[in-house]
Amino acid sequence: MFLVGLTGGIASGKTAVATMFRNLGCVIVDADNIARQVVHRGQPALRKIVQCFGHEVLAEDGELDRSKLGQIVFSNPKKRRELEAITHPAVRREMAKLILGFLLRGYRYVILDVPLLFENEKLKSIVKHSIVVYCDPETQLQRLMRRDCFSAKEAECRLAAQIPLEEKRMFADHVIENSGSRDATLRQVRQLHARLEASWEHVPLRIVLLILGSFSLWLISWTFF
Repeated sequence: MFLVGLTGGIASGKTAVATMFRNLGCVIVDADNIARQVVHRGQPALRKIVQCFGHEVLAEDGELDRSKLGQIVFSNPKKRRELEAITHPAVRREMAKLILGFLLRGYRYVILDVPLLFENEKLKSIVKHSIVVYCDPETQLQRLMRRDCFSAKEAECRLAAQIPLEEKRMFADHVIENSGSRDATLRQVRQLHARLEASWEHVPLRIVLLILGSFSLWLISWTFF
């Protein structure tokens, strides 16, 4: 098995592309979904966030108020780094558990859906392929304004907090162009999926697992029989 990193930018269409891969039978480890889970009420990460940012980031039911926290971190790079230092290790631990499960089940490749893939050196180092979902800046801005009911200024502020898609695409092994129609994007996803499925890059790890499994069986037999 090998790992494929899927990333993009806010409102670039990454979620839609991930859904297309999922519909083709791919397994997705969704970092955003995990990030929401690790900050639920009672989780260690939420307690650390409250210690760092104060009780005002909590909703009345004790859950994290993402809107209030977002207002703090998106306008303050230092605060954003403090938040990432709390959440990223917890997210990586949960991702590792899921990846191990898919490895044992024999999947050829697993997609890591990670918005900040290129910003996270540890995650970037473990992926065999990286995919960027790209759309042109004007399309991205209009999509964000429409999706989140932002003003142009609010949307531009959110986009400025991320690495521009033009820069991300330079780092990527594969680019899914998502400025046009859904059918055009789906054709690119199908082509890339076929290419990854045909790859032999999963074989070395399978061989290692086979050797380890054989050694374990030999060790058990030698010990007990």
